Amino acid sequence: MKLEATTARDSFNYLKLLAKIYPFIKPYLSRVILGFLIAIPVGLLDGVVAFSLKPYMDYVVGQKNLVFSFLNHTYLIPYSLMALMIPFGVIIFAIFQGLLRYLNGYLTDWTSQKITNGVKIALFNKLVYMDASFYDENSSGVILARYLSDPDTASTGIVNNIKTILSSAFGALSLIAVMLYSSYKLALIGVLVLCIAFVPVAIIRKRVKETSNKNMVLGGNIATNFNETYSGNRVVRAYRLEERQKKIFFNNIQKAFNNNMSLLKRALWMSPLMYLIASIGIAIVLGYGTHLISKGYMSAGSFASFVTSLLLLYKPVKTLGNTLTGVQNIFVAMGRVFELFEIEPVLKDSKNPLIMKGFKDSIEFNNVYFEYEKNNPVIKNLNLKVNKNETLAIVGNSGGGKSTLANLISRFYDVTKGSITIDGVDIRNYSLDSLRKNIAVVFQDNFLFSGSIKENILMGNYSATTDELNESIKAAHLEEVLKHLPDGIDTIIGERGLTLSGGQRQRVAIARAMIKNAPIVILDEATSALDNKSEAIVQKALDNLMKNKTVFIIAHRLSTIKNASRIIFINEGELVESGTHEELMKINNGCYKTLYETQFKKVEVNV
Repeated sequence: MKLEATTARDSFNYLKLLAKIYPFIKPYLSRVILGFLIAIPVGLLDGVVAFSLKPYMDYVVGQKNLVFSFLNHTYLIPYSLMALMIPFGVIIFAIFQGLLRYLNGYLTDWTSQKITNGVKIALFNKLVYMDASFYDENSSGVILARYLSDPDTASTGIVNNIKTILSSAFGALSLIAVMLYSSYKLALIGVLVLCIAFVPVAIIRKRVKETSNKNMVLGGNIATNFNETYSGNRVVRAYRLEERQKKIFFNNIQKAFNNNMSLLKRALWMSPLMYLIASIGIAIVLGYGTHLISKGYMSAGSFASFVTSLLLLYKPVKTLGNTLTGVQNIFVAMGRVFELFEIEPVLKDSKNPLIMKGFKDSIEFNNVYFEYEKNNPVIKNLNLKVNKNETLAIVGNSGGGKSTLANLISRFYDVTKGSITIDGVDIRNYSLDSLRKNIAVVFQDNFLFSGSIKENILMGNYSATTDELNESIKAAHLEEVLKHLPDGIDTIIGERGLTLSGGQRQRVAIARAMIKNAPIVILDEATSALDNKSEAIVQKALDNLMKNKTVFIIAHRLSTIKNASRIIFINEGELVESGTHEELMKINNGCYKTLYETQFKKVEVNV
């Protein structure tokens, strides 16, 4: 599946998406609810200042004492005391609200991070089991964007924004309550204005989805450009591709800018439009309020409290508008995230898989066909039997299907037609884990992970003993290399092991394969990228690895496979010749003989 072809099809189905993310929220539900509950008084306290203006204007400014009855007792509060109590009370409420905001912010960020981490872990757990074809079809940048950026947007944002919506909504409600208390007639005007102000939010939500999807693709392209510039830095220098990389990066940045500006042009008019609507409402309120005061239906304090509430109401309304737009962006990202959970690897264990317990007899290819693209076969009608402890060399012209054959044995891909059997059992009936446990692979460009040499070797067998580790190091001819490294086997080799030479990396990879002690070994052009000196050392290490093993050697340099038990020649996906080196050299105009003599002549010319 191509991740660029994203749709976020459920982005407007809010209940469905919330139901899908609920399992990730559930472990922290009590904290989430507590955060939401705290958000309510945080919002409600917004009305305190507006509410306090009524008694302040009516009694303090009007210099009137407050007289009231409670439980058949009459009480009097002098206006001079109220002049101290009301400002002091506002300060106390502000401090209390500030503490609640701090606690609410901490709870929200804590739960948001936990939920995000849960989503990322679940996605990564799926990612590591995806097929080779998945990585073939998708660039590193798009994978990073979909598996890292989208979960951040979706998971972190959902809790934060719901909290903001709650706080703003209750802030608006508290201010509306003050407005109703001051004058229900004026409050009706204010609420009507509030409803009209939300119309632009509904208009823009579809545009948010379109822009968000485009930004995801562009963000992936930008990340891919970074990764390629980093990983291919030597090629960039050697072929003077700096300007090309700069141009690609600039174009993607410019497209992202234009995409964002397209949305911004539509989003920014929301603020002035909402402000205009609010201003019209305030103008009507001022005119009608003046009329009510002049007729004695409303006190100056009530009017001041109402106007303050209306002015303060603009902030939570604006926040709600912006947040609801942001929430749509979150649901678009969430829609993309849960599309990833629906992607299933093509290669899976059968319903009741067999456990492969070692290798006893033979590996057979029965009428095998394979194609990466439909109707374009790479392997055609291949029949082959390889007996236990046989060393089979696979040679042929470039692009003929040699490495594909090795990939099929490890079941990185499944055959399109036919079958591959080990000890008479179709490898699709073995569990993937047990199948690959019995196969060790040494590639041309072996990937080493960040960490120490020891860690990289033990990846072949984490339960290996110290003696087994030392034996694999010795057999891989790594001892001399380790002597010259500052921390020996504990030396940190950096990303992809680039602090080691090609030959050193190959020997670490051979030690990793050696310690695995698998009965089947695949050598995929393991020496083709090395110079003659390095190749000689690595070949000795490979000879040790191959002892008492069933070995498949995919080779470009024919000089390295003359001693193989059998050599097969693959041409355009078909097996055209099979035999020992001596037997194949006797075939007049044979493919193997022609290729061997061509390479031998090149060696003579170079000498």
